[in-house]
Amino acid sequence: MAVAATGFFDGVHLGHKQVIDQLCAVARERGEESLLVTFWPHPRSVLQQDADRLRLLSTLQEKRERCQAYGVDRFEVLPFNRAFSELSAESFIREYLVGRLGVTALVLGYDHRLGHDAFASTDEMMATVARCGVTPVRVEAFSEGLDVVISSTQIRRALAAGDVALAERMLGYRYGLHGVVVAGNRIGRTIGFPTANMQLYEPLKLVPADGVYAVKVRVLGQTWQGVCNIGLRPTVTAGGARTIETHILDFDQEIYGLDLDIEFCARLRDERRFDSLEALKEQLCIDRKKAGEIVVV
Repeated sequence: MAVAATGFFDGVHLGHKQVIDQLCAVARERGEESLLVTFWPHPRSVLQQDADRLRLLSTLQEKRERCQAYGVDRFEVLPFNRAFSELSAESFIREYLVGRLGVTALVLGYDHRLGHDAFASTDEMMATVARCGVTPVRVEAFSEGLDVVISSTQIRRALAAGDVALAERMLGYRYGLHGVVVAGNRIGRTIGFPTANMQLYEPLKLVPADGVYAVKVRVLGQTWQGVCNIGLRPTVTAGGARTIETHILDFDQEIYGLDLDIEFCARLRDERRFDSLEALKEQLCIDRKKAGEIVVV
């Protein structure tokens, strides 16, 4: 038997954590398993609702690891497809939650949706849950002293504006990217600032706004200070593709083809074009000094 919470849980932010904390508490009280039920892929990618603009805060693996770190006993992924999207709330509860997963209680966030139904009110949704023989547990909205209720949408907006500090406040942890180091044009090396060019493993992962950031870098099993440039590198290329390049402080090893993780600690400045490589180098020296003061490893 299990107490469950359902949803996409993109980013597993502090609002989600409030739901997870309640989930785990109710499960302990009832002597049952805490179960988080999520879906993959994202519903918008299946239903083609602004699918071309869809960007994710977390990969499925990141989501699983954070939920388990918050104490969830069991993490279940249901494949999301068009047939699944057309299920009514009652069918979803009876067939999947009760019939397949043994759910006895369901924890519901403030903006929760169940099935294809458009409930007139939260009370109506909770009555539907109870009619299926499942105990509904309500969790209120969470703002953590901010002017807005914490949500995945608000976090995406913050990151799209380059406000990694606000995103961190809403997430409860630093936002990060995970990828593989690929070959670049090696211009940075010629001015004393070699960079690791990252290709993301999850192409739908949201990349913060163009700019220069102080980052914490994990590679080769160790943690380093770093400066990450996201953008078009206007000083060295014209009309190039957007890149994610990280200069790792006090580091000079060959890491092509290896995994690289970065966490965004602070935004340092906008990306801009410099009149010469020498002017760029002077600014990079300033960026490197700031990153060394900000990032703690």
